[in-house]
Amino acid sequence: MKPASFDYFSPSTLPEALTLMEEYGDEAKALAGGQSLVPMMNMRLVRPRCIIDINRVGELDYVRDNDGGLAIGALTRQRTVENSPLVRSRCPLLFEAVPNIANFQIRNRGTMGGSLVHADPAADIPAVVSALGAELIVASSQGERVIPAEDFFVTYFTTSMEPSELLQEIRFPPWPARRGSAFLKVSRRHGDFALVGIAAHLTLDQIGACTDAGIAFLGVGGTPVRTPQAENKLVGSKVEDEIIEQAAGQAMEEIEPESDVHASAEYRRHVTGVLLRRALKIALERAKGEDQHG
Repeated sequence: MKPASFDYFSPSTLPEALTLMEEYGDEAKALAGGQSLVPMMNMRLVRPRCIIDINRVGELDYVRDNDGGLAIGALTRQRTVENSPLVRSRCPLLFEAVPNIANFQIRNRGTMGGSLVHADPAADIPAVVSALGAELIVASSQGERVIPAEDFFVTYFTTSMEPSELLQEIRFPPWPARRGSAFLKVSRRHGDFALVGIAAHLTLDQIGACTDAGIAFLGVGGTPVRTPQAENKLVGSKVEDEIIEQAAGQAMEEIEPESDVHASAEYRRHVTGVLLRRALKIALERAKGEDQHG
């Protein structure tokens, strides 16, 4: 199949790209990796009047330190993140999650920003961003604004960005000592979108009590789904089997999955508990230093 006709622009700077986004608004689509947009255009699920190809905007392609945290440009390829020593040391949860995306050919082209803006609730990167409370920096010709991850995803394939805006940067907070994390998902084949998945982390104090926790599920709602009451079960307690069981039960109550051709709501709810138990045990071992991220 072939896409409907469209106008094509290839700006080389961010201001030039933002000017075009302002001019064409919701009639335009930004092209980065094209791993989602191009198939949708070919199937004529979307018919933009114009394509703004941002691949020459090199200022959006970087991985760098950000006051002890991590800043990643929206145009950065997923394969770059996968191979980055800085990502491995500053954000182990992201480092673990990215290799689960499709296959390396897809990751060679797919971008960090493209995955987030596409906002597929079964995708891996949005869940990691949500679990860690990252910030999304979006830009327009009027300036920049910062959107917390919890406010960025609205519903299926929908974000809080305006049509004239481009995602510019993803900022991850510093990774504290004695934090462990885990990324797990159940899918039909390795690399497929998740039927159910989880991105989780917890931080321990010197006596082994949990001081902070983040849990985000993928594949169980219209956005990445945080379970704050399950997180609260962990914070302030030593993470032992009883607490883990309580958190898993709470998470199963908090989510509201839907049935589809791939899995029933009951199956997704059950797997939520299974994955949370496994993820917390892995994260706990890593926080204690008993197991290191590979």
